[in-house]
Amino acid sequence: MGKARAAGARTKTPAGARGGGTRPNSNPFEVKVNRQKFQVLGRKTRHDVGLPGVSRARAIQKRCRTLLKEYKERDKSNVFVDKRLGEYNSNVSLEEKMLKRFALEQQRQHEKKNIYNLNEDEELTHYGQSLADIEKHNDIVDSDSDAEERGALSAELTAAHFGGGEPLHKKPAPQPGEDGERPRSRKELIEELIAESKREKRERQARREDALELTEKLDQDWREIRALLARRAPKPGNREQEKPTPDAYDVMVRELGFEMKAQPSNRMKTEEELAKEEQERLKNLEADRLRRMRGKDEDEDTKPKHTSADDLSDGFILDQDDRRLLSYKDGKMNVEEEQSGEAGDRESAEDAGEDTTEDDAEDSSGSEGHSDLESDGESEGERERPGQAQQRASGHVSPGGSGEAASTELPYVFAAPEACEDLKSLLSGRPTEEQLLVLERIQKCHHPSLAAGNRAKLEKLFGFLLEYIGDLATDEPPALGTIDKLVVQLYNLCQMFPESASSCMKFVLRDAMHEMEGMVEAKGRAVFPGLDVLIYLKIAGMLFPTSDFRHPVVTPALVCLSQLLTKCPVLSLQDVVKGLFVCCVFLDYVSLSRRFVPELINFLLGILYIAAPNSQSPGYTLVHPFRALGKNSELLLVSDEEDTATWQRRSLALHWASGPPARTETEANHIRLSCLAVCLALVKRCVLMYSGLPSFHDIVRPLRALLTEHLASRSHPRELQELIRGTLMDMEAQEQHCQPLICAKSKPVPLKLFTPRLVKVLEFGRKQGSSREEQERKRLMHKHRREFKGAVREIRKDNQFLARMQLAETMERDAERKRKVKQLFNSLAAQEGAWRALKRKKLKR
Repeated sequence: MGKARAAGARTKTPAGARGGGTRPNSNPFEVKVNRQKFQVLGRKTRHDVGLPGVSRARAIQKRCRTLLKEYKERDKSNVFVDKRLGEYNSNVSLEEKMLKRFALEQQRQHEKKNIYNLNEDEELTHYGQSLADIEKHNDIVDSDSDAEERGALSAELTAAHFGGGEPLHKKPAPQPGEDGERPRSRKELIEELIAESKREKRERQARREDALELTEKLDQDWREIRALLARRAPKPGNREQEKPTPDAYDVMVRELGFEMKAQPSNRMKTEEELAKEEQERLKNLEADRLRRMRGKDEDEDTKPKHTSADDLSDGFILDQDDRRLLSYKDGKMNVEEEQSGEAGDRESAEDAGEDTTEDDAEDSSGSEGHSDLESDGESEGERERPGQAQQRASGHVSPGGSGEAASTELPYVFAAPEACEDLKSLLSGRPTEEQLLVLERIQKCHHPSLAAGNRAKLEKLFGFLLEYIGDLATDEPPALGTIDKLVVQLYNLCQMFPESASSCMKFVLRDAMHEMEGMVEAKGRAVFPGLDVLIYLKIAGMLFPTSDFRHPVVTPALVCLSQLLTKCPVLSLQDVVKGLFVCCVFLDYVSLSRRFVPELINFLLGILYIAAPNSQSPGYTLVHPFRALGKNSELLLVSDEEDTATWQRRSLALHWASGPPARTETEANHIRLSCLAVCLALVKRCVLMYSGLPSFHDIVRPLRALLTEHLASRSHPRELQELIRGTLMDMEAQEQHCQPLICAKSKPVPLKLFTPRLVKVLEFGRKQGSSREEQERKRLMHKHRREFKGAVREIRKDNQFLARMQLAETMERDAERKRKVKQLFNSLAAQEGAWRALKRKKLKR
């Protein structure tokens, strides 16, 4: 079957590929057969057999007949076109045609041939005047004349020099009149022009002198009139009219003019410069303290002053200073009276100074400021201790007394502690203000910018100070006031070295977590940690940002807080106080991020439950570490009405968590009520913080049930009842942000029917899923795309054909040139040979 198809294809070869009437046998190597993988019945096959060589030859022949012919005749024309101007225009006369043709011919010759030809005898003109006449300079104007009225460059002078003699060629030439006057020559014109300019100059000088005389006369008359006006007294009524009231704008302008300008200030010092100056200051103060402790005077260590020959050395010393001191009292200047030399007055002054010093010391000890953080402008005398200032004010200080005061004075320079015991030895036994001063002076003396090893010393100081705070928290009673002020130093060190501070804090939290996990593995339950761990958790939230999604210190602290609220059961009032403190810290952590903490809500629910009588059906579920029934299920329940009536709301003291909080039952009941008040305040705070959550009402539903059913009916104090009522109102005031899920309504499922389903049979080769118009549009687009590709292919083949023709022409021209060059070289070689042969013959002769 395939052989028959091939034979049929051979018999149907296009006529364009044949050379004559009879078709020669086709080359079997030029036949291309497109084989198919399998036969399909009913499919019309096209292009199964092709003759690419024959098709290519036919295309070349077609381009030779069309494209090559156009290429060869691109610069040829076989049609004569009459391009004479106006030849076929019957409206133009013969003379006009000749004139236009002549003008066009001249224009063509001028544009092409004579564009650079300047040797023709043509007269060059400017404004219609010959340049040869202008070069005679018949229009010279005396430019040196004083032309004040017309200016330095008058119109005539400018036109004469820059306009090519415009005035002369515009002026009509003088014609001889009836009198027979001859025209004036160039020399006469120049002399007349010079005389005219001199005359104008004399006239201007005369007018200037007359003006000066009139001005002097007018000034003299004005002086006489002004003298008469000065003796005349002005009227009081006209004074207000002469001086108008200044406008608000004028007043503001004058105020701005007299306003003091800003003075340039000194350059701000860098942190390193400030640290270096502070270290020098502390070293000088420490040296002064040591000198005073040894009883030395200020002038002993200094070089003796040089005494000149004119010095009398009479030893005259003033026993008393008679100068009066200037002071201000109640805004008025007060000059002190002369100081009396009586001993009673001196003693009263000393007593008054002592009282003032003691009052100042009490004020400074009670203030929260730090003396070393004051301005740099203070003098060293103002920084001295009160005892030293009092001794210097008295004027008579014994060496022994000064040494004792200096020995008891706080040193100004401290060595950096190498261990926690060194820091404890420096701080223990000192008041809080002195401890702060010691820490500040250690930091200033060992600033990182002063030496290379100071950074490591201050990094260790953070860990030592953290451990010292833990020791203060475990003391009995805990020094909470000192810890509160030492946190400022911790914060400063944390800002300077955040990485080492985070490492120390993570180590402390990891130690507390390991201890709690070991206790859970050993006993099955854990207990609330000591006050030191609680304070560490509080300090972590103060030193590091708590609003971050993840933080290397805060995230472990949050995990530790959640473990304390879920694994530590409440067995005593101390546990209640610690748990409420943990809740407060938890709320401080999430106050900015507003993260939902289910452990916190569960713990507050348990605290409220143990403050109410047990119920069999509470309407809520308690989870660990609280139990519905048991020994401590009513730990915060208060039954005594007298204790309830005598209770007053106050803040919950944290030192109750470190020891027995109550000595009597009444005090214990008051503590229970205070814990309940704190718990209700925390519940209200949680309600306000989580009010924006979509599941808010589901979260607070157990709290609402407990407050409504149990605590609202109890005879609690009025303040607690108001707090409960306000919390319930806040819960009810929040809107419902979400609706419960409801199944969507669906249509009923119809019964199965036996109606046959009609399916459209897909036709092969057609694109389905569209209308007839869409199918026609797609068919046209496909045809356009196919034709476009075919046109691009033909254009590319045409360009290749033309490139081959151009290359053939170029090679033919090169071959012809080479042939002619070779012919010339042959002829020259023949001539050279003939000449040399002739030369040899002459030499032989």
